[in-house]
Amino acid sequence: MDKNDLHTLIETKQPNICQVTAYKDNKKVYSDCFNDYREDDCVHIMSATKSIVALLIGIAIDHGLIGSVDDKVLEYFKEYKVKRGEKTIYDVTIRHLLTMRAPYKCKNDPWTKVCSSENWTYASLDFLGGRKGLTDEFSYQTVCLHILSGILYKATKMKTVDYANRCLFEPLGIARHSNFIAKSAEEHKAFTIEKTPKKNVWFADPQDLGTPGYGLCMSAEDMARIGLLCLNNGKYEGKQIVSENWIKEMIRPRTVESKYFRGMDYGYLWWIIDRDKNIYAAIGNSGNVIYVNPDKNIVIAVASYFKPTIFDRVDFIQEYIEPFVLNN
Repeated sequence: MDKNDLHTLIETKQPNICQVTAYKDNKKVYSDCFNDYREDDCVHIMSATKSIVALLIGIAIDHGLIGSVDDKVLEYFKEYKVKRGEKTIYDVTIRHLLTMRAPYKCKNDPWTKVCSSENWTYASLDFLGGRKGLTDEFSYQTVCLHILSGILYKATKMKTVDYANRCLFEPLGIARHSNFIAKSAEEHKAFTIEKTPKKNVWFADPQDLGTPGYGLCMSAEDMARIGLLCLNNGKYEGKQIVSENWIKEMIRPRTVESKYFRGMDYGYLWWIIDRDKNIYAAIGNSGNVIYVNPDKNIVIAVASYFKPTIFDRVDFIQEYIEPFVLNN
C-alpha cells in the first residue's frame, strides 16, 4: 500500500480524520491531511487533553512546585470550605485524580453544575469524597478533573495555558496557545462539537484556568511531538523537558476493573494499550489519538473533527497506519 492508497482508505473507513502524522526512529515518515484541513490547523483533541495535563503535573513535581502525587488535594485549597459531614475528601490525593480512582458524589459528569458555577474548581471539589470512602474503584471523570487545574495554579502561580506554553509547548516547538472562554452554554457546546478547524487555544473557565479533562486544541504534528517527548523518556532534541522517572511512572499500567474500556489498563491519564509491549496512548472522543509504540520506536498522531463514539481508532492505527509506517 502506498500513500495514495492509505489516503483513500482513511477517507473511506475513517472519514472524520483531519490529519495524521507519524514518526519512526525520531524522523517524520508520514503526514497527510483530509477534510480540507491544513497541516497547521488544530482540532479539539477532547480527552487526549488529560494526557497533556499529566505531563504538566510531572513537570511541576520536577520543579519542586508540587511535592508528590501523594500530596493531599486539600493541601492546595486551604481556603476551601468542606461541606458539613464530609470526611473522605481529606484523604484524597493527586494520585487518586491521575489514576481516575478518586471518589465522587456523582455517577456521571456534573457538567451543568460545574460549568454554570462561578468557580469550576470549587464546584468540582464539592463533588469530591462521599460516604463510601476511598474505594480505589476506577471512576472515569472529565469535568471534575478541573481540580487538577486548580492545583497547578496554586502550585505554579500561573494559568494553565501559560505554564504549558513556557514549560511544555515552547520547548517542543509547539505554537503558543491562548485561552478560549465560552460566553454561553451554546458557545460551549459549539466549541466541543463543531467540525471546522480550531486555532491554538485551550478552553478555560471564568478564572482563565484551562480545562484539564478536555478543551485543548492541537494539530496532529503538535500531538506527535508530545508523543516523541514520551517515547524519548522526557527528552526532546536532547533537552530534558520532564524527568525520565515521571514518564516511567506515568505509563506504568494499572488494571482497570471494568468491561467498558476494551481491556485497556490506565497510567496517569494515559491509556495502556498493551502492557507487555508497553504500547500506550492519549485517547480522546472522536478518535483523537497519540499512539506510542516504544518497541517499534514509533509515534502516530491522529487528529479528528467531532464524531461521537469512535471506538475503533486504535484498532485502525494498528491494522493500517502502523504497518504502513513500519514499511516506509
